[in-house]
Amino acid sequence: MSNNIHVGSSLDDLLEETGELCEVNAVAIKRVIAWELSEMMRVQHISKAKMALRLETSRSALDRLLDPTNTSITLNTLDHAARTIGKKINIELVPA
Repeated sequence: MSNNIHVGSSLDDLLEETGELCEVNAVAIKRVIAWELSEMMRVQHISKAKMALRLETSRSALDRLLDPTNTSITLNTLDHAARTIGKKINIELVPA
């Protein structure tokens, strides 16, 4: 029998114990959003320069928006980007 207290625990439990769960979740969510935005831009043949123009922002600001590891993007910015490509952001709270 193992004396390891982590045997049978989940990755979420470990990340919560180390204080990393919120950041890992934020990065995971941002990766999905960045991928979806990039994919819709590709499908709709929207270049980064054209997307930045539509968002009335700089190319470097768009690069930050599309950076899957940059979690410091506001909900307003995400909503504006989604609407620019004909989508909307839907946020839902679910049981933990």
